[in-house]
Amino acid sequence: MRNRNFDENLHILYLIPTPIGNLEEMNPRAINILKSVLAIGCEDTRVSKQLLANFGISNKLISCHEHNEEMASEELLKYLETGNIAYVSDAGYPGISDPGHRLVVKALENGFKVSVISGPNAMLNALVGSGLDTSHFYFHGFLASKQSARLKELEDLKHKKETMVFYESPHRITDTLLDLKDVLGNRKACIARELTKRFEEFIREDLNTLASLDANTLKGEMVIVVDGEKEDKQINLDVVLSYAKELIKNGVNTKLAAKLASEKYNVSKNVIYNAIIKGE
Repeated sequence: MRNRNFDENLHILYLIPTPIGNLEEMNPRAINILKSVLAIGCEDTRVSKQLLANFGISNKLISCHEHNEEMASEELLKYLETGNIAYVSDAGYPGISDPGHRLVVKALENGFKVSVISGPNAMLNALVGSGLDTSHFYFHGFLASKQSARLKELEDLKHKKETMVFYESPHRITDTLLDLKDVLGNRKACIARELTKRFEEFIREDLNTLASLDANTLKGEMVIVVDGEKEDKQINLDVVLSYAKELIKNGVNTKLAAKLASEKYNVSKNVIYNAIIKGE
């Protein structure tokens, strides 16, 4: 099928990233496009109106969020039939852990051109600043809010060799870090918070240390970067189990023995616990 993106006569849907903290990261090209389009789709009109006012932009805003994306996309397509439009999220890239994907699909299905403007992205900032391996990485976004589902997701990810990147909110950060530690073992990790703002912080530690932080000191939306599984650091499970069983023999309960062995050998606590139970 011919790629119609080369047709200069097509109207364009521009996907425009917005600042994740520092307003100076809004680039001139993005500002000029937002001033020129017929309408701007956005996640939250209140947030976008305030942002755009900083740059003297007063174009029509149409709310297009996860709960009304289907209906709002149809409305935006009507504007696209007569001229160019844009879509912005509250912060960062539209469509990355934010609404916008359905609008892109509908625009392409109807033969319109989609163009992406370069801009701020929390995931990339966190990854590059984490100090962890950036040669290969996996972006997961937000883990499930329900713990049982979150643990299942992490079990599916624990053997990934790539550096992993997650988004998380302040009210769930401690629970998520504890689950990361329990399932993945004690790996190198980094929390990046308040990115591009005055109090930007990179906390480069390991999962044990991060999980013990006072949640009250962790404000704002956060990015968690975690080391992938390292083959050259794999420990013989028999050695780990021998250590855990010695602890149990000396009066330590099974759950705590699995936890202590996990911290010593950087092996998932759940793997150790299940292996002990099976061997009993």
